[in-house]
Amino acid sequence: MNPRRPSRSRKGRRVASRLAIFAALVLVLPFAACGTTTTTTSEWGGGYAGAQWARAGQIEWIRETVQRREGNPAGGAVAGAIIGSIIGGRGPGALLGAAGGAAIGAAASQGSSEARWYEVMVRFDDGGYQTFAFGAPPPFWTGERVALTPEGLRPT
Repeated sequence: MNPRRPSRSRKGRRVASRLAIFAALVLVLPFAACGTTTTTTSEWGGGYAGAQWARAGQIEWIRETVQRREGNPAGGAVAGAIIGSIIGGRGPGALLGAAGGAAIGAAASQGSSEARWYEVMVRFDDGGYQTFAFGAPPPFWTGERVALTPEGLRPT
């Protein structure tokens, strides 16, 4: 035995081991299997500050993109159960910890969200192309004539 370094008891090593596992799970599990993101795209059709100008063109295509994020309560429950059983120890404490952790994990990973945006591709009369993004359905249709002005894209 080294007099400079005190020895740890078996119980102390077990507690340290559990804390290390718990810390690793807390860092890793929030990113694993608690939610999914789905993105779908639909497509239709194929700066001069202070100046008064307009660049004419035609709408080539309009693309709608939908991104959905849905929680996965089952994944959250599993993650919570693992963490809860580690904290709870053995016997009835493990069961209570797993049940509590599962309930908390499932509740934390519920819910969903959706983001939707639109991209409009314009072929300008001078041969150039440019894509414009809109947070709401654009006021244009494929094939429609438009003009790019200092105020933005406008129907003509």
